[in-house]
Amino acid sequence: MLVAINILGVIVYLAIAFLFSKNKKKIHWRSVGIVLVLNVVLAWFFTSFSIGQDIVKGAADGFNWLVQVAYQGIVFALPNWVTPEFGGTAKSMNFVTSSLLPILLVVPMFDILTYIGVLPWIIKWVGRGLSFITGQPKFESFFSVEMMFLGNTEALAVSQLQLKSMRKERNLTLAMMSMSCITASILGAYTQMVPGQFVLTAVPINILNAIIVTNLLNPVDVAPEEDTIAKIGGSSASAATEGVEEDGKKEPFFSFLGDSILGAGRLILIIAANVIAFVALAALIDKLLGLFNPWLSLEHILGIIMFPFAWLMGLNVHDAFEFAQYMGTKLVTNEFVVMGKIASTINTGAFSAHYRAILTVFLTSFANFSTTGMIIGCFKGIVDQENNDLISKNVGYMLLSGILVSLLSAGIVGIFVW
Repeated sequence: MLVAINILGVIVYLAIAFLFSKNKKKIHWRSVGIVLVLNVVLAWFFTSFSIGQDIVKGAADGFNWLVQVAYQGIVFALPNWVTPEFGGTAKSMNFVTSSLLPILLVVPMFDILTYIGVLPWIIKWVGRGLSFITGQPKFESFFSVEMMFLGNTEALAVSQLQLKSMRKERNLTLAMMSMSCITASILGAYTQMVPGQFVLTAVPINILNAIIVTNLLNPVDVAPEEDTIAKIGGSSASAATEGVEEDGKKEPFFSFLGDSILGAGRLILIIAANVIAFVALAALIDKLLGLFNPWLSLEHILGIIMFPFAWLMGLNVHDAFEFAQYMGTKLVTNEFVVMGKIASTINTGAFSAHYRAILTVFLTSFANFSTTGMIIGCFKGIVDQENNDLISKNVGYMLLSGILVSLLSAGIVGIFVW
């Protein structure tokens, strides 16, 4: 029975995307069908076959290994922040040490892969392969893979030349897709708090669902003559991302590495500041609501709003209401706030296998209110006023796209995990 409800939920999420479509007649149903089938097969493979489980487990173990290596640098500078098993003296590690400081190693590692050309090569050929299989426009497929590795604002930054040359409707599609990504360099932080195998499963599933949802919500016909890909790093700002200076020369490696490390440090401060501020603001709202009724809280209100969508995941009523609260909290704050709350219990008997899988997959994206501001700000610095106005007017569609992608990804993976 619960499996049937879960399958119904996936159908309902797709129906909502169709209901809110900007142009139902232009939807490319063949492409949507191909990507949906590919997504279901991938979810089935990663969750139901030993080889698929071994692949995602190996990837998760790889990120955990990187995090453990990062602890060696942390213990050198801050030994009382790291536990004895990694050479430190702390009784336990806090959120910043266990999840955020390892970013100082992971981000530079991915930037080095970009500097030597490995990451751009992978992005290019995987993107071309995805376009060939799904029938999607070349750049939209390219961008979906690009943001899987680089993140939303970073992928937009290195695609400036393309964004400036595209129609505003296609730029809106990219803005909507950007709501559903994460950056590979932050996966290590996720795998320290929630099950790594489902985090790694969610990454490709999210990308494919972003293609499906944007095809339904904002279908755009792309003529063959405009179905091209501009060179990655087509401007001075984007060239800097690949370690190329404005005069076309390669930036010295250690100068590039220094900038990368400083960028990682800024990212840690941004995440920490957001988590502290959002948790504090949520607590303030709860205190104010409690003045009217002790039962009233932000989580309870969001739980009621999101409950129907959570129940359609195939959960019992109690778990569905709890899941709905997590969903709402994540959308209003960010994924780190919720991951921090469940990190100590998600791998225990408090969560069933199905609940653990769908919650982890749902949380593995940047889809929240603050992300819309980041994306709009990024486009504002790249495209003209007409393009930016269209994106700003469609904040609701951006949020809807991000939420539907997260729901679809969780629902599809949940079908195969019980």
